[in-house]
Amino acid sequence: MGLNRQKIILGSVFLGLPLAWLTFFVVFPILLVVYLSFTSYDILGSPKWIGLLNYEDLLDDDVFWTAVLNTAYYTIVTVPVGMALSLLLALFINRRLPGVGFFRTVYYAPVVAPLVTTALVWMLFYSETTGLFNYLLALLGFAPKQWLSSSTWAMPSVIVMSIWKGLGFNMVIFLAGLQSIPRELYEAASLDGAGSTSSFRYITLPLLAPSTVYVTITSIIASFQVFSQVFVMTGGGPNNSTTTIVHQIYRTAFVHLEVGYASAMALALFVILVAVSMVNLRLVARKEIYG
Repeated sequence: MGLNRQKIILGSVFLGLPLAWLTFFVVFPILLVVYLSFTSYDILGSPKWIGLLNYEDLLDDDVFWTAVLNTAYYTIVTVPVGMALSLLLALFINRRLPGVGFFRTVYYAPVVAPLVTTALVWMLFYSETTGLFNYLLALLGFAPKQWLSSSTWAMPSVIVMSIWKGLGFNMVIFLAGLQSIPRELYEAASLDGAGSTSSFRYITLPLLAPSTVYVTITSIIASFQVFSQVFVMTGGGPNNSTTTIVHQIYRTAFVHLEVGYASAMALALFVILVAVSMVNLRLVARKEIYG
């Protein structure tokens, strides 16, 4: 009886601590955001229940819908381009080449670099007067660009930096998927006369599907939550051309002190992410992959 009681106590401790952490830092904040989204709350006073008024205002908020469109634009570009480039890098370093370990380190290095630091360095590259990119354009005979102060170039500039920053992480996922594919399949395909293109199409891509699904979903979620590079590099400007959903939530909550309204935006973002993830699973995932 004493031994059973000891097991119950130990089990309660090891299970209770993670559950307490999950409840306090995950479940409670989510429930608090849901509650605050139905209130008018400015941090300085007490929340006042206003029902669906925040959501009604959200439907007519031009800045919020501009942020939604900007975030969708950012996602539509960064996710497929980043995945394609990451797969190409994974295919390259998956070969037995001299110095391949060095290339793996170089390609993964941006992932471990702090995002804010990386954004500051890229701001130097984008400088209109002393930046590397305008210097290269001048060498080629082109006029300098206002990379971060132009409504036309600001979002593409942020996108390029973000793609470069995330290549290494997705590359590692694809590399793990490539190394799990049996070599015998490629040898059998070669004996049947299949070329490299056919092997890639009928062996590599189908067997990489689980990795592709994972990378797609995590990339979409990350792109919808983009904030740091926008905050550091452009501040959402110029003229809200780089304002994203999370950046607008930040401005609404901590600049304008409209925490209730910001909570409604956060809940709307959650619904968008769930819907996009579900659609992605329906389109990309296949039952035969996991069954």
